[in-house]
Amino acid sequence: MAEEDRQSRRYPQNLQGLLQLAVDTGSAAEGPAPLEPMSEERKTWLREALAEVTKGQMDEVEQMKQCLAVLRQDGKSEKERGEEERNEEDDNEQESAFEMLSELCDNLDNARDLMVLGGLELCTSQYLCHVQSELRWRAAELIATCAQNMPQVQVHLLSIGTLPKLLQLTDSDPHPTVRVKALYAVSCLVREQEAGLHAFLSHDGFSVLMRGMQSENEKLRTKSAFLLLNLLTSHPKHKDTVVSMGMVQQLVSVLRTPHSPFHEHVLGALCCLVEDCPQGLKDCKDPALGLQEVLKQRSRELHGKEESQEELDFCERLTGMCFRRQQSDDNGMDR
Repeated sequence: MAEEDRQSRRYPQNLQGLLQLAVDTGSAAEGPAPLEPMSEERKTWLREALAEVTKGQMDEVEQMKQCLAVLRQDGKSEKERGEEERNEEDDNEQESAFEMLSELCDNLDNARDLMVLGGLELCTSQYLCHVQSELRWRAAELIATCAQNMPQVQVHLLSIGTLPKLLQLTDSDPHPTVRVKALYAVSCLVREQEAGLHAFLSHDGFSVLMRGMQSENEKLRTKSAFLLLNLLTSHPKHKDTVVSMGMVQQLVSVLRTPHSPFHEHVLGALCCLVEDCPQGLKDCKDPALGLQEVLKQRSRELHGKEESQEELDFCERLTGMCFRRQQSDDNGMDR
């Protein structure tokens, strides 16, 4: 019966889970209790649990090594070997290796191990510029997975020049999925990462976002506008830099395109550029820009649509900040 009980237990899948289980067990046992030696059954269970966790971690490291071995077989850059030399089987193996690595690196420890094993350098130096678009976007996706919420990995990626390559892919890759995945990786490197933001600024990242919002790719437009809004909200000190680039005029021109859900983020960004930014406010109020009429028309279109309430709120907020006094003056003249 004891053996069946042990087999029916679900062991933690990693060291953090095992430690948490130990804490939970200790919490349950809080209070005065006589000190007793650990039973043989409990010793056996603990040994088995530790062995299971250790075995699982070792297996995952080995899996990552095997995946990297597959990826390293394609040791030449696209300039050194033509597409005709490749075959479908090679591509499938590499795609499967990237899928496995992305799944494994959802675990933060594995993401750090991949960095130590040289996997991120391999992605940056070889696969972000690969002839196969499928492998380019998978490399960008893996970089994003590893960098997300991992400052150590972010700093490493910045040190090996990953960010400018990702920005270039975002800006000009011919394949839409590559551009979207590259921007996702850019976001993971610059949000909440001061060094990443400085690198982003030095490589004219805001211009990349501006062009992304003007692309024909709906996902890229949405992600570009969202990242712009996030960066302006988190780092208001860069508003003047963005305004000096003509961002207000560009955002208003985006609002004049056929309506899209990502316009909500565009309006949010305009609100950020107006608040505590005199030049941004001045640009928005410029009669030649015609923003007031754009906002009036958009408010009429969105009125009564519950799913668009946040976008409508941005319209009204922006109208209030830029044109409230002018509206009052106009009403007075009408009377």
